[in-house]
Amino acid sequence: MAPSAAQRVVIENCAIATVDAGDTEYACGHLVLAGNRIEAVGAGDAPKALENVVRRIDGRGHLATPGLVNTHHHFYQWITRGLATDHNLFDWLVALYPVWARIDERMTYAAARGSLAMMARGGVTTAMDHHYVHPRGSGDLSGSIIRAAAEMGVRFTLARGSMDRGERDGGLPPDFAVETLDDALRATEETVERYHDASFDAMTQVAVAPCSPFSVSTELLRQAAELARRLGVRLHTHGSETVEEEKFCHELFGMGPTDYFESTGWLGEDVWMAHCVHMNDSDIQAFARTKTGVAHCPSSNARLAAGIARVPDMLKAGVPVGLGVDGTASNESGELHTELRNALLINRLGAHREHALNARQALRLGTYGGAQVLGRAAQTGSLEPGKLADVVLWKMDTLAHASITDPVTALVFGAPAPVTASFVNGRQIVADGRLLTADEDAIAVSTREEARRLARIAAQD
Repeated sequence: MAPSAAQRVVIENCAIATVDAGDTEYACGHLVLAGNRIEAVGAGDAPKALENVVRRIDGRGHLATPGLVNTHHHFYQWITRGLATDHNLFDWLVALYPVWARIDERMTYAAARGSLAMMARGGVTTAMDHHYVHPRGSGDLSGSIIRAAAEMGVRFTLARGSMDRGERDGGLPPDFAVETLDDALRATEETVERYHDASFDAMTQVAVAPCSPFSVSTELLRQAAELARRLGVRLHTHGSETVEEEKFCHELFGMGPTDYFESTGWLGEDVWMAHCVHMNDSDIQAFARTKTGVAHCPSSNARLAAGIARVPDMLKAGVPVGLGVDGTASNESGELHTELRNALLINRLGAHREHALNARQALRLGTYGGAQVLGRAAQTGSLEPGKLADVVLWKMDTLAHASITDPVTALVFGAPAPVTASFVNGRQIVADGRLLTADEDAIAVSTREEARRLARIAAQD
């Protein structure tokens, strides 16, 4: 818990959805943030005799929730938005890999700032980036991404990705955009050793993240799993995203993606996978048995016509599930709060129809579920005393939401709600919908310039 001498911020008179184990909610309550921790959550006014209160926020007309947690993204894609808009996954990759293979450190830094800014101003307090494109001579890409997250003030997990199956080995990316097995493992270990922080209130963590079963060798998958467990960090990859991937795995390995992952050591409570759209009952049970997590990316799945993931069945079986923006070349909005609504609506198009998800389940996916998937549920994802002060205050009394009585329903079913305040680790990073830690207009200029520079370079090939 925070020391008694810590400076306190008090938020009062707001509705609160704690997303704790009992889904405790308060129609009118208070939060006390002491230093970087949540000190108290409850009904009515905060205690009047609190010491060291540096600020009191009147939350009238607002809903307080845990900060949103993004569990899958590719920041570099911010500068290739709006391309290949009518393609399925494999055709989209074929179209875009030659462009992505030309990224460099300056582009990656600008794209990370764009991706982070869009998420942060929309209520994300914990972000992650799966970066797996490391062209030769492109500079310190991992360092540039981590620097951008630190400057933005967002809690961050870098999933240091890799690919070692280029075109000459039957893969999709150009050969100069992939690494050798040894280089990938060495660079990943160096990134973990340099940047990973295992402490309770860590702002930066690193995961080991080979890209996908069709872009990495079996040996890279196996050795990456061994490396992650030796270093005590988590594992991430893409899995069961499309029918083409399933066909690929059967043709090349003689088994489906889930069985293949299990054969390489890639199921476990320290693993989470993106998409998991094409999962049969046996696959879901394997994930539930091993507590392997899922990053559900509804907008990207729809954009690439991948299908509808069986999220209700996963949740019923006990699979940890969080939400992901995915890269902005397949979800141009780049916002996670819209995924609350899209997860609910898209899953209602599936077999469970109106019983698929409700508003509170969707909010849980975007908060506690995401924290669970990233291995940080003990620290964040719900509003409880002792947890980190990652809190969002949503404005619910405007034209867009004021006539919806239940604020959680308004947040999930309604239009994107404005963020009045967002705190990460007790530090406010958003006020009245604007970033406090970065110049949004300057970011817009730099991302446009880098997008144009990348397009020029790619056009020369």
